[in-house]
Amino acid sequence: MHLDHLALATPDPNAALASLVGDLGATVLGGGDAIGFRWVQVFLGHDQAPNSGMKLELITPWEPENNDFLQRFIARHGEGPHHLTFKVSNLAAELSRLRDLGFEPVGVNLSNPEWREAFLLPRQSHGTVVQLAESSIDPKFAIDEYRRAQSSGPVGTPFWWPAMETTAPKSCLAQIVLRSADPQATTDFFCSVLGGKVEGSDLVWPGGGRIKIVTAGSETPGVSHLELENPQNHELTRKQIIAGIAFE
Repeated sequence: MHLDHLALATPDPNAALASLVGDLGATVLGGGDAIGFRWVQVFLGHDQAPNSGMKLELITPWEPENNDFLQRFIARHGEGPHHLTFKVSNLAAELSRLRDLGFEPVGVNLSNPEWREAFLLPRQSHGTVVQLAESSIDPKFAIDEYRRAQSSGPVGTPFWWPAMETTAPKSCLAQIVLRSADPQATTDFFCSVLGGKVEGSDLVWPGGGRIKIVTAGSETPGVSHLELENPQNHELTRKQIIAGIAFE
């Protein structure tokens, strides 16, 4: 199991993508559409740090008459973090394990051999929606998707997002910061249930996924902000808010 990406819900994906690519040097990996939403993924990282960097996914409502779940989410919560996706090699086995542990996965869909998925709701997963996905599509890790995109461009059907170029230095997404009412319990959950390993003050997964858990205090538990590293040693002069989340 590994942490694959953080999905951000936004009604204006083109503006968010322009900031990610134009300001932070993100690389577009690909995208497409599904029932009720469109998506595009980017990688914030670079070859000089092959074991770091992470993917972000922008998701936006599309043809909501077919399924308005994302439209309703944005209307209720505004744009911002929607879910964390963890990839597994055998979703059916993981679902059996989770049920044995007392969890109740929802939205289970095993019908598509290329992409099987299920979800844990925030009340079960310490404040954020968790998507578990089994994919038969290569490559496995984000850095490999980045290298493919560097050599042959993004993949997707359709290419609904505008082409973008940038001369910005490539920023590296170092970690996702997660607020928790009980940091130790949240750490135990992400380690024992979702395969994380403690490394210093962070939790890490194969392929570069990294989460830092902080005390929520008076704030609502869930994804707080994203921390960047920049290989060119340029510092962000201010917090940037993109798709409803702060990049620091």
